[in-house]
Amino acid sequence: MTRRRISMLFAVTAIICLGSSPALGQTRTSAEDGWALPRTPDGQPDLQGRWTMATFTPLERPDRFADREFLTEEEAAALREQLTADGVDPLRHDAFSIEDAEAREKAVYQANRDPSYVHYDNTIWLREEQPKGLSSRRTSLIVEPRDGRLPSLTSAAQQQESQMPRGRGTDSYLSRTLSERCIVWPHEGPPMLPPSYNDILQIFQTPDHVVIFQEMSNNNPRIVPMDGRPHLPQAIRLWPGDSRGRWEGDTLIVETTNFSSKARYHRNFRFRGSNAAVRVVERFTRVGPDRIHYEFTVEDPTSWESAWVAEVPMIRTDEMMFEYACHEGNHGIPNILSIARNLEEQAVEEAASESGSR
Repeated sequence: MTRRRISMLFAVTAIICLGSSPALGQTRTSAEDGWALPRTPDGQPDLQGRWTMATFTPLERPDRFADREFLTEEEAAALREQLTADGVDPLRHDAFSIEDAEAREKAVYQANRDPSYVHYDNTIWLREEQPKGLSSRRTSLIVEPRDGRLPSLTSAAQQQESQMPRGRGTDSYLSRTLSERCIVWPHEGPPMLPPSYNDILQIFQTPDHVVIFQEMSNNNPRIVPMDGRPHLPQAIRLWPGDSRGRWEGDTLIVETTNFSSKARYHRNFRFRGSNAAVRVVERFTRVGPDRIHYEFTVEDPTSWESAWVAEVPMIRTDEMMFEYACHEGNHGIPNILSIARNLEEQAVEEAASESGSR
């Protein structure tokens, strides 16, 4: 029995045992499965706990699925079995896009990669007790537009895209990516996307605040005020933006603006838009003992022809969270730049040697 199934069994058993206890406070019951929505002492849905967003489902729909929004039950079952098998590399993000089953089977194991691929054993260091699989039958996390892909860029955004530097330069630390510089990851919310690994997040609640703590994050836990205060002045910009929350029925709505415009200069943040005008609205709805339905809408009329919507199921986990400290002992940037300078010096010396021998 998998760790996820054990967690689900314990959760259902606990609810059955405690269903008549007044400690649960107000509840919303479902006649179909007997599950009751737990609530906090102030009567709001209880979203607290540790959750995982791990999935091989990509943000955008692969070409091989064309107009298909969902996998068949048979396809989903086969992919789940293949992707959660022992030894599968959790970093093989393109596995979902590989149509041929035999080619996909070969690709998902790190041992089959080209010998030039130098990396530690991902199945040892990055695989979690609850292995990454598929959290739904969708063929993309994006649900709007219906083609499962980001909307078309505006003409202004296309021009900006053409002017962005290609690759990772070595002229300066400023030419390296924001994630490599331990500033912010593209998956950090909002909107939150499944990271490559360390994908657990924890939610805390009080009557006045909701705290969202992502394990793999270079920023502080997101503290969302729930007291109706206005957003910060537009002049104040933050990497994770400025979040404000409210309840609409049993759904937590979190609206975020005031993102730092510096991220727009980095290609791996294109999905976030220009950042100066972007607005993200997240929706958290507890739909079962082990699941939160997480959906977000991203709007930026300066970047896309329309808004886009994605959803990522959050699955309860009992795995531990660990400190993520990117800055500690991070010698990557100095080493990358020093190697680049050494190679430049070697090139100058070789050119001088060739010139002198003529």
